[in-house]
Amino acid sequence: MSVADVAKGGTSIWLDDLSRAKLSGVDTHSLPSRIAHDGVVGVTTNPSIFASAISGASEYASDIALMKSVSVDECVKKLTTDDVRHACDLFRDIFSSSKGIDGRVSIEVDPRLAHDTAGTIAAGIELWKIVDRPNVMIKVPATLEGLLAITSLISAGISVNVTLIFSIKRYGAVIDAYMAGIEAATNPSHVHSVASFFVSRIDSAVDALLKKDSSELASQLLGKAAIANARLAYQLFDEKFASPRWLAQAARGGHKQRPLWASTGVKDPAYDDTRYVVELIAPDTVNTMPQNTLDAVIDHGVVRGETITQNYAMSVDVFKSLACLGISLDAVTAELETDGVKKFAQAWEDLLEKIKVAQAQ
Repeated sequence: MSVADVAKGGTSIWLDDLSRAKLSGVDTHSLPSRIAHDGVVGVTTNPSIFASAISGASEYASDIALMKSVSVDECVKKLTTDDVRHACDLFRDIFSSSKGIDGRVSIEVDPRLAHDTAGTIAAGIELWKIVDRPNVMIKVPATLEGLLAITSLISAGISVNVTLIFSIKRYGAVIDAYMAGIEAATNPSHVHSVASFFVSRIDSAVDALLKKDSSELASQLLGKAAIANARLAYQLFDEKFASPRWLAQAARGGHKQRPLWASTGVKDPAYDDTRYVVELIAPDTVNTMPQNTLDAVIDHGVVRGETITQNYAMSVDVFKSLACLGISLDAVTAELETDGVKKFAQAWEDLLEKIKVAQAQ
């Protein structure tokens, strides 16, 4: 089965989705079923996922009705942390058997704090205490302000999922921030982290630029940027976690911060819907998939084993060719980070407004 082959290649399958209906459901799309049958060993959430899950869902109505007197922010915090705690409990056996590597559930700090270091640190500590499960991961965006928060939370023994990483340069800074946190941690063996490197949005942005160019080279580069970007990020991961700096921390019990491939749902129907899974399989990686992508991998994914390290030279060529066409990946990724932060904040604001209306009913 394809999902078993993905795991054999060293890539853990996490589900990029969570709702109360999926937590308690018994159908093939429920989380217990996914864990039992589909190789899912972790879950990620984000503000958009929670907005979609909670808005108008009957499963939350009774809880909202009981919280009419509390602030909208506190109501949303209660709903989301309850769901994450429940999910953490479902994964407890996997968490134990994998010695903390998998069985993880991620919850993001308020996205409106993306450029507030102190606010992010405080929110991360609060979420860690509220969920109160050793297998929760606190998601922190990889903004410049987020980097300092990552170091602080890691040093305090809090496991972190660093999100909204688009560029290799910023990814290097994320790894450095993680290592600094591990160096300051009293017991690094208790801390785990993943670095969520976004994939499909790169192709969406770069392809839009390539389609404005009528050259043959531009046509050949369609759909190449995102996978090349991720593969070269993995090369950096390999280099950084083989460095003397890291080996000193590994000797103290430190765990590598695994690359996590996020945004792996294919946006362009012209592309194979499993490409951001089967083309990014390698040891010490995670792929968090939306429901449709996971189902596609199960149904018709062709897993060819490890597909990253033998393609470094090809990925460098893609970067060089894009530069020849005047396409700056630095500019593209900077814009994607800004847009990603903005979209998550807007999704959160929309959710707060809908909860406010529900409380008033």
